Amino acid sequence: MIERSTVLRRVRAVGKAFTTPLHPDDYLKLINPLWSARELRGRVERVEQVTDRSATLVIKPGWGWSFDFQPGQYIGIGVEIDGRFHWRSYSLSSAPVRSEGTVAITVKAMPEGFLSEHLVNGLAPGTIVRLESPQGDFVLPDPPPAKMLFVVGGSGITPVMSMLRTLDRRGSVPDVFLAYSAVDEDDMMFLDELRELASKHDRFTFHERFTDRDGFLTPDRLGEVCHDWAERETWACGPQPMLDALVEHFERLGREDELHVERFSLGATETDAEGGTITFGDTGKSVEVDGATTLLEAGEQAGVNMLFGCRMGICHTCDVPLLSGRVKDLRSGDEHTEGEYVQTCISVAATDCTLKI
Repeated sequence: MIERSTVLRRVRAVGKAFTTPLHPDDYLKLINPLWSARELRGRVERVEQVTDRSATLVIKPGWGWSFDFQPGQYIGIGVEIDGRFHWRSYSLSSAPVRSEGTVAITVKAMPEGFLSEHLVNGLAPGTIVRLESPQGDFVLPDPPPAKMLFVVGGSGITPVMSMLRTLDRRGSVPDVFLAYSAVDEDDMMFLDELRELASKHDRFTFHERFTDRDGFLTPDRLGEVCHDWAERETWACGPQPMLDALVEHFERLGREDELHVERFSLGATETDAEGGTITFGDTGKSVEVDGATTLLEAGEQAGVNMLFGCRMGICHTCDVPLLSGRVKDLRSGDEHTEGEYVQTCISVAATDCTLKI
């Protein structure tokens, strides 16, 4: 991590002599909690309500952050709750603008989502969070294609908003068609802003679809809302059944290379993993589990502090080396053996195994 400030480098060098065995960061954070050479941090500046069940978190990143991310990428965010950090990954909904000094994620509170509920309804401005650098390849090309189609549902609009806001700031919006589905108007995120963008840019078409009233937009009906959809490069993000149907449709037409998909959840396949005793490296802790309990869940049961992000096999925050034994990937059924890195959030024990923690 690059330390940008000469003054701070000198403070760290001098401070190290006086703070051993503590790390200088332990003292620097008393001066500014966003100063750290060990981890990326951010401060929540504002929490802006988007719908009744969603909110935008405007975050000021600290030392070491780069604003050179690509529109459409996601970040990891760690929040301390009751003495324990909880990690998730969320798409950036803001454009990459260094001069503003902040980034934004927009979160929808899900009934089963402990952290999403906390971020939307319980996170106070001023909270210091941990961050992970932007990543992901669901991004806006530079330059963008002449004709683009976005097919999104629900909170799948969040990475697309980063792309649209970037195009708007550049003042060079190509021929863009957005087909966005939500349950109803109250559930549609950024509705007013999207309508304003459509009014502002002649080449941006916004198709609103409310499933309570209009039903779901199936791939075979794309031509009814966008007559030239087959001439457009397509980006899709939303519920898994919608994405599965689009992938199948594009593959059937031999157009899979023109479809870019971002999934917020991944389906698991049935495996014949038998489970076993999982040992967590040098912690001295182990737990016996069945073949349906993920390695991450097993660690949490054993009281082991394990890193994770998306909990769905996308971000690789949870990757650890497998020291012995065999594990299986819940999505593909692929088996991993000693010496390989495994994703603990979507892997289960096929035998007794040991993880390096």
